[in-house]
Amino acid sequence: MNIENKSFSELLKASMKSDETEEWLDIYFTRPVGLAFALLWYRLGVTPNTITILSIFLGVAAGAMFYFQDVWYNIIGVVLLVLANLCDSTDGQLARLTNQRSMKGRCLDGFAGDTWFAAIYLAIVLRIWHQPMPGTTEVWGLFGLALAAIAGLVCHTQQSSLADYYRQIHLYFLKGKAGSELDSYAAEHAIVESLKGKKGVFWDWAFHSNYQNYCRNQERRTPEFQKLRQELSERYGTVENIPAEWKEKFLEGSRPLMPLTNFLTFNSRAILLYITVLANCPWVYLFVEILLYTVVYMFMHKRHEDHCRAMRELLKACRRRTRQKNHL
Repeated sequence: MNIENKSFSELLKASMKSDETEEWLDIYFTRPVGLAFALLWYRLGVTPNTITILSIFLGVAAGAMFYFQDVWYNIIGVVLLVLANLCDSTDGQLARLTNQRSMKGRCLDGFAGDTWFAAIYLAIVLRIWHQPMPGTTEVWGLFGLALAAIAGLVCHTQQSSLADYYRQIHLYFLKGKAGSELDSYAAEHAIVESLKGKKGVFWDWAFHSNYQNYCRNQERRTPEFQKLRQELSERYGTVENIPAEWKEKFLEGSRPLMPLTNFLTFNSRAILLYITVLANCPWVYLFVEILLYTVVYMFMHKRHEDHCRAMRELLKACRRRTRQKNHL
């Protein structure tokens, strides 16, 4: 895309994935501000991956500020995390506008977010370590560590990865292969195998090896969608060959789940984190993530699997009608 000849509104629309998968906070704040920064970085010749690396430093610094109970340190942490998130938005927008999207950039982007929250969870654990649990004289100590481990590793990582997967599925049927980042374990595993034994490709191998595991984890949790994907591939080959009415029917069922996928990603967590840290009760964040977010995750997962099962049945019905017509 020729950035120089486009208006800000045109660039803003082009830099978004889709209106259906964006949150209102992103549409009216994060994306416009991110685009302004993206245009600045573009003129300075800065690459999207460089911006992602900058976001890692900002996110880790934010985590360090959340360790302190002093409200001013916490406010600095809030500002730093907002800036990290703006960088996260900026790198993606710049990559889309300049056609610099890559699997490595996507992996690095995911690694950046994981690093922010690893620092934040560690800061919360250290902050509450010697604090008494509400209504008792017992300090949080190892229990706080266990709570953070459950919230981060069991809940947050799994919830965010599946929410991202569902958004990519939605974009796949909405905008086709080019508008989505819906990858597969089989494709990534083939790349990993092709790189084995070659010299000078260690980092390529490491990226694809890590990403294949990420894809496998998503696919294991979505058996109904995997069956649907396989049947569509066998019948139509590419997504572009799937009938438009079938895709719209799928999108009708997927669209109501997009707000849930957004809820399970960054913005709602960040707002909850800001409130609990500034109120000096960050342990509340961990409990809400384990309890409320898990309920939303389970509901979203069931609805999407049920929807994929129903769409498979619709696909079979279409196939039967086609056979009947051919028979006649």
